[in-house]
Amino acid sequence: MAIDHIGFPVSEYERAKAFYTQALAPLGYALVMEVPGEYTQNGAAACGFGEAGKPDFWISGEGGLKTGLHVAIVAKDRAAVDAFYKAAIAAGGQDNGAPGLRPHYHPNYYGAFILDSDGHNIEAVCHLPG
Repeated sequence: MAIDHIGFPVSEYERAKAFYTQALAPLGYALVMEVPGEYTQNGAAACGFGEAGKPDFWISGEGGLKTGLHVAIVAKDRAAVDAFYKAAIAAGGQDNGAPGLRPHYHPNYYGAFILDSDGHNIEAVCHLPG
């Protein structure tokens, strides 16, 4: 079984959409679909990012959560993890763990963590050897 998609609310939709457009680009993710509020259950606009036309990472504008969540996106290699981190910081993300090995998870676990403006911990991870 695999997860088809994930979605979460953000406090400032347009700012978050711009942030994720820039931060996720090094991972091959792009804005795939946007749904106006008139077509959603809660009346807030939503957009989905993904690869190959399949949105699997969604944000919506109905307001942030009381606590952040953690989402990890697989990177094709360690260079993509590094590029994600740089792009996310440039887009206004806050460092939550610079790119590097995390051998306490497993010997090849290479990840980087950033916090978005709502405190969501977004990670890019590569499980392949260097």
